[in-house]
Order: sequence, then C-alpha cells, then structure tokens
Amino acid sequence: MPFGRWALWGLEAAVVLLLVNVVWVLLVRHWYRLRGPHPVMLRARCADGWELAVHARRAAVRRFAEPVLLCHGLAANRYTFDFEPPYSVAHYLNDAGFDCFTVEWRGTGHSRRPPPGRRPTDFTIDDHITQDGPALLELALKETGAKQAFWLGHSLGGLVGYGVAQGAEGEKLAGLLELGAPVHLKSEPFLHTLISLGVRAAWPGSIRQEWMSASMAPFLGYIALPLSDLVVNPRHMPPRILRQVSANMMSAMSRKVLLQFQDWISHDAFRSYDRKTDWRAGIAKLQQPVLVMGGSADRLATAANVEAQYALLTSPDRTLHVFGRDRGDKMDYGHGDLIFGTGAPTEVYPVIREWLEQRATPLP
Repeated sequence: MPFGRWALWGLEAAVVLLLVNVVWVLLVRHWYRLRGPHPVMLRARCADGWELAVHARRAAVRRFAEPVLLCHGLAANRYTFDFEPPYSVAHYLNDAGFDCFTVEWRGTGHSRRPPPGRRPTDFTIDDHITQDGPALLELALKETGAKQAFWLGHSLGGLVGYGVAQGAEGEKLAGLLELGAPVHLKSEPFLHTLISLGVRAAWPGSIRQEWMSASMAPFLGYIALPLSDLVVNPRHMPPRILRQVSANMMSAMSRKVLLQFQDWISHDAFRSYDRKTDWRAGIAKLQQPVLVMGGSADRLATAANVEAQYALLTSPDRTLHVFGRDRGDKMDYGHGDLIFGTGAPTEVYPVIREWLEQRATPLP
C-alpha cells in the first residue's frame, strides 16, 4: 500500500480521535457543571487594552464597605473561589455580608482574548501585577463605591497581591489574605524537573492541560493520578467535588509564565521577568494588615515556607495560621485542600471571615 494512503488514513484517524475527545470533554463538563445562580460577569479593562472577566457576587445584605477580591492561582480559574456551596468562599463571604469580585487573569477562561496585536499567551506574571491587579481593584471600588478592598489570593493569586500592594495602588488595599502563597520557591528536585517538562510542553505558547483534566474527571475517585496531591489531596475531598473541580477549574498555562516560575525555582526568587524588581524584598516594606495562611502538608507552599514568608513582614498587623492536625484541625491540609478539603468550610473559611470582620468597615 502506498505510503501516501497510510498517511491519509493516519490523519483521518487523528481527526476522528480529536473530535471524539472534544465531544467527550463537552459531555463531561455538562454533567459536572455547577448548579445554582451564576455571578454577574463584568469587564475590567487594563491599561494595555486587555479585558479581564470579573465575576461579581453581591451579598443579599451588605454589612461591610470593603469588597473582597478573590484571586486564583496558576492553572486555575474563577471556580477556585466561586464554586458550589459549601465549597465556595464567595458564597460564604456573601453570607457574612461582603461583596465579592472573582477575577480570571489574562489568558484564563473568559479573559483569554488579547487586544489586537497580542497573542493569548503573550504575557508574564509581571502583567498580572502591573496590569490585571490594578484593573481588578479599580473595577471593584467603582462598583461598590468603597475606598479600599481586601485581597484574598490563593497560591499565585497571593503572590500577585504582594506585588500589587507594593505598587501605586497599594494604598487602596485594606489588607492581604495570603492562602498557600509560596514566596520562597526553592524546592525539591522533582519540582525542578516538573517545571522544566512543563516549559518544553508549553512550546510555542501554552499547555492546554484543562482538556486532559476534564477528560479524566469521571474516573477520579476510582484512580489516583500521579502527583495529584501537589494540587489537592484526593483523599481529602468528596469524590463528586474532586470530579467537578477537575472538570471545571483547570486552565491553560502560558509558557512565559512557566519560564518565570522556572527562574524563581532555580534561584529561589520572587522577581520580575527581567529580574530587575525583587517583590520578595518589598514584602518587608508593606504596612497593610496581612494574614498568612498555609497547610501543614502543602508540598508547594510548605509550612516552613509560609513561616519564612511571615518572618519577612514588618506590618504591625500581621497574623500567621498554619492549618493541620497539630493545631487541632481534622486533617493535614495540602495546597488545594485549603479551599476544597472536607474540613475547609468549617476550619479555613471561618478564619478568613473572622479576620475580615475584625478589620472591615461596618455599614450602618
């Protein structure tokens, strides 16, 4: 049989497999879709023209002036914080009387479309700090009429908050809540290997690993994927929640962002893409109230990591809380367990709420 015919059959088979996978992913996402009222989607325009999707969820009875900005981490999206109750920080804080604004960083979810002349993957973490964060803050303050806002960030979202707080908009932040944010990035050899593989896989633009995650979602709870406990410990989550998270919450990773993380991990740094701005050094100058939170079993933002992060702070109002069995909690919390672990709604969320309530401005 001529080689050309074999090549044609191979191409046809690849197209069929791709179509089958697309249909499968769409069915999985429909089956595991989130129920309940959706938040209102707003648009925040950055100074460089990129438009961000910001999902606003308003309190039925607003008790506090300052809104809470909910900021997801790497390879995640808005569902990190705005999920189905009881595993939804946005719903929980709404019930406490706070308006919540959940961002999707550029390149993620509804914020994927770039301005003319830019590629969807043409950005770094610097852009999240200098462009996305200020635009999110401006929108939330405009929508609520507040003078300041609280910033709650998980993982990379917490690091972006540290960067924004050091910029011109820092005075508009009433406080920072850092949840599993790894300011110190020197890690185990396997993480160096993992990030290097990620950089290669993301050539030339990004890794669209959300497709693989959604494809595997129905099987989770029956099988355990390698290194899954880096993100969230599957033993600490109800099986259906694990499948919903896998089907809905994963997002693409830009190669430039992965290259920046590779630099941080290789040199134990938290700095700009051009290596000129040291955001970790700037943490010592912050005077906003800061709540640093971590999990005792977190392999990315380890307990020692967050304790070292806390030691950098000089703010007169700073608090450290590491969740784990040695503190009386029901589990040793991992990275994503701080939000989706079975104990999170009763052990982690109340710490966040109480800290906010003690520092927010009550409305008459």
